[in-house]
Amino acid sequence: MSTVHVKWIESKLMVGVDSNGHAIAICNSQDREPAWIGIKPAEMLLLSAASCSLYDVVEILEKQHEPLIGVEVACSGEKEAEPIYRFKSIHLHYIAKGHISEDRLARAIQLSVDKYCTVINTIKGCAKVTFDYEIVNP
Repeated sequence: MSTVHVKWIESKLMVGVDSNGHAIAICNSQDREPAWIGIKPAEMLLLSAASCSLYDVVEILEKQHEPLIGVEVACSGEKEAEPIYRFKSIHLHYIAKGHISEDRLARAIQLSVDKYCTVINTIKGCAKVTFDYEIVNP
């Protein structure tokens, strides 16, 4: 079981602390001057999906001894237009750098999305999750 804590600071500014004591600023105010530095809660969900999956993909490719130089994920989400504004679709675009096997990259992503990523497998029942990828050779 994981437990995190969120503390309200003022207005729409909060601080979240994970189970290891790492803190992150959380803010949902776009119209405040000066703007607060923090991540919007809904975008944290996208960050969580992207980072959870990326962790899996890197781990799988490293176990296969693929010559991965770098990899990143752009994760976008489309929300419903009316309240409750939940995500109806989430798309992950992986960009891998190195002379790696396209089949192994595709399989690593598919395993993450279908089996290993806790975040994606939690939200798949609510939002359609899709992905694509590209390989950039140095």
